[in-house]
Amino acid sequence: MNTKIKYWLSIFAVFCLLSSCSRAQKPGAQKSSRPEDKKVLIVYLSRTKNTKAVAEMIHRHIGGKLVELELKNPYPAHYQTTVDQVARENASGFLPPLKTVIDSIETYNLVFIGFPTWGMQLPPPFKSFLKQYDLSGKTIIPFNTNAGYGVGNGFETIKQLCPNSKILKGFSTEGGKERDGILYIMEGNKAVQVEESVKGWLQEISIIK
Repeated sequence: MNTKIKYWLSIFAVFCLLSSCSRAQKPGAQKSSRPEDKKVLIVYLSRTKNTKAVAEMIHRHIGGKLVELELKNPYPAHYQTTVDQVARENASGFLPPLKTVIDSIETYNLVFIGFPTWGMQLPPPFKSFLKQYDLSGKTIIPFNTNAGYGVGNGFETIKQLCPNSKILKGFSTEGGKERDGILYIMEGNKAVQVEESVKGWLQEISIIK
């Protein structure tokens, strides 16, 4: 009799365990807004490689396609010459032609846009990008590095150029200061701190848990 009771108790325990596992897995099937259910594109422009580093941090957390925005005619290496050229482009509305080509952009649901602050504005190459590609109906997530003066009007410009897209809260962090000869700084403790901030931001906007 005791043997039969132990046998049926064992069967009951196994049944309860399987039922519990099944219930625990059901919520995962409803993560319709998570990146694993969407196609992710991360596009970035980076002169001193700090924005590139942030783009790579985002990529490590969510995957997707990572693309550097390049020009047919790159900006000069000399800092002040580039500053003057960008100022003229912003004043005239000139859109520099892009070397980068993104195939099948219509297949992407989430588009991350990463840029440095140039003259407190969105850099002209990204104005070219947003004019060239139709991001209507997509979710756009901007991120930025700057020399300590903030993002300027970059995030607002993205909203203006993408009126039919959903724009999520952007991320901004201090990068290099090329004017002062301080270039790539995303190393050591700085890189660790920025990546923690990136992770917290992605959680805040519900891209990751």
